[in-house]
Amino acid sequence: MSATAPPSAPGDGVDHVDERLLRTTPLKKLLARPELGSVVGAVAVFVFFAFAADSFLRPSSLGTVLYAASTLGIMAVPVALLMIGGEFDLSAGVLVTSSALVSSMFSYQMTANVWVGVGVSLLVTLAIGAFNGFMLTRTKLPSFIITLGTFLMLTGLNLGLTKLITGTVSTKSIADMEGFPSAHSVFASTLTVGGVELKVTILWWFGLVAVATWILLRTRFGNWIFAVGGGADAARAVGVPVHRTRIGLYMGVALCAWIAGQHLLFSFDVVQSGEGVGNELIYIIAAVIGGCLITGGYGSAIGSAVGALIFGMTSKGIVYAEWNPDWFKFFLGAMLLLATLLNAWIRRRVEATK
Repeated sequence: MSATAPPSAPGDGVDHVDERLLRTTPLKKLLARPELGSVVGAVAVFVFFAFAADSFLRPSSLGTVLYAASTLGIMAVPVALLMIGGEFDLSAGVLVTSSALVSSMFSYQMTANVWVGVGVSLLVTLAIGAFNGFMLTRTKLPSFIITLGTFLMLTGLNLGLTKLITGTVSTKSIADMEGFPSAHSVFASTLTVGGVELKVTILWWFGLVAVATWILLRTRFGNWIFAVGGGADAARAVGVPVHRTRIGLYMGVALCAWIAGQHLLFSFDVVQSGEGVGNELIYIIAAVIGGCLITGGYGSAIGSAVGALIFGMTSKGIVYAEWNPDWFKFFLGAMLLLATLLNAWIRRRVEATK
């Protein structure tokens, strides 16, 4: 049954057709997917290193690649949702370190079960995320300025408080404390699947991608995210709670920073207070490679996962190919430009065929 156009407005001489009534071919649907460009790029990177590095296709190597991608991907997911909502978070990298420091120092100084420190860290980290969102909505300043300020404050607090409490730039080991084995199992254990060792962070990563995709595509909050990113004033005019949506997005970034921070702590027992600086840019790069627009309103959680996978394949592929690791940033920058150009080209083609 073919769709019929609604009647034209009197005197305008043009037939107005509701785009929702137009048929869309599977090819157009595929081309409209935000992550298409990143998938093409991921396939190209995989094939390239499969030929350039003999050890790249070994099961153990693929496990290492997935682990590298997961540690980035856990944060790339909420950063992608935040970018779809039209905002940035430059404090995301150091927030991961902050969450690990709070868990470690609270547990050690209070001589408490490490799970107490983990719980306190969750509350503190979520409070920082809520602070970012609240300041953004109340001051009307750009998110770049708000989160840059938070980044600088957290960087100073991480270093200053760690040296004040422990006397050094790192925390004390908590490996012998009660609750450490169970916390290690949740946040930093290793699973063996088909003879391949896989870190539990890979499961956290896949789970977060699935939840974020469901939120974006199947919930009202997902519609709010796209609406706010597409235009806050227009979204507010149709009843979208813009402030609550933005605060929720920043708290989502904080939640994932807490997960990544606990992995950092329970993987190495101690935390260096200066870690995390610069990682926020890598999270943003992964989201952009995955199809998120800088201007907001467009992107996907799956795309951020593919962007993180490209990062993992590139960082480890260079090592397996026995190249100078200094070339990593060059490849990452090249992938960023190529993916962005490809995404822009695909969007223009889709819009031209509507």
